[in-house]
Amino acid sequence: MAEHYPAPEGVDPTTPNVARMYDYFLGGKDNFAADREAADRMIAAFPHTRVEAQEGRAFLGRAVRFLVESGIRQIVDIGSGLPTQGNVHEIAHRTAPETRVVYVDYDPIVCVHARALMAKSDRVSVVQADVRDPKALLSAVDAHIDFDRPVAFLLFAVLHFVGDQAKPYEVVATLRDASAPGSYLAVSHAFETRSPLNPEALKIYRQATAALSLRSREEILGFFDGYELLQPGLVVPREWRPDADEPLFDANPALPSIGLGGVGRKL
Repeated sequence: MAEHYPAPEGVDPTTPNVARMYDYFLGGKDNFAADREAADRMIAAFPHTRVEAQEGRAFLGRAVRFLVESGIRQIVDIGSGLPTQGNVHEIAHRTAPETRVVYVDYDPIVCVHARALMAKSDRVSVVQADVRDPKALLSAVDAHIDFDRPVAFLLFAVLHFVGDQAKPYEVVATLRDASAPGSYLAVSHAFETRSPLNPEALKIYRQATAALSLRSREEILGFFDGYELLQPGLVVPREWRPDADEPLFDANPALPSIGLGGVGRKL
C-alpha cells in the first residue's frame, strides 16, 4: 500500500485535484483523501479508468520515442502533471541526451514537485504557465526553446480541461503558428462516448479543480488543423503504434475506450 503524507502549507487537501487524481489512477502516492475519494467514484462509474490512464501513459512514451527518432530535439510538455515513472525527458534522453524538454503546468505544487525531482540539468526546465493563455505560455518557455527550429508540443489529457469559453482551438492554433514547419503536435483527449454514465463523470470533475469537457471524434480532430495527422490517425491510445512486446494492461475489449489520441506534423 502506498504511503501518504500530510498536505504541505498552502495546499487545500479537501478539494479533489485533477493532477493528484491522475497520480492516483497511475498508482502514485502524491494524493490526498479527497483525491482518492473522487478518483474511486470515477473508477466505480468507469471501471477501466485506471487501465485507460496506464494506456495513455504508454502512448505518451511511444509518441515521445517516435518524435525523438524523427529528429525532434525540443519538446514542450503542457499540463505535464506530477512526476511519475517514464517522464518525458527520461524517455527522450535514452535516444538523444541533447533533447531539451520543458515541462509546463499551471499548478504551483506540481511545478515544485517537478523542479525538485526532474529539473536537474540545463536540458530540463519547469515553467509555471496556463495553457488557456497561450501567448503568456509561449513567452514563458521562450528562454528555453528555439522556435526557429522544430518543436513538439505535447497536450496529453489537458485539452479536455479547457472549456469552450477558453477557446481551445485558438489555443492550439497559437501554439502551431509559433512553431517552425516540421514541428509536431501530440494529443490525448477524453472522448464523448454517449455513455449514460457521462453525467456522473462530469459531476466528479466539476467538484474538482478543473471541469471536464468531453468532445466528439470530429471535435478532437479539429485540434489538428494545419497538421498532417500521422498514421494510424486518431485512435484509442493502445492502438497508436503499439510495440510488439509491450505489456497489456488487462483492458476489457467489451468496454469502450474513453479517450482518443494522435500525433500530427505541421505542414
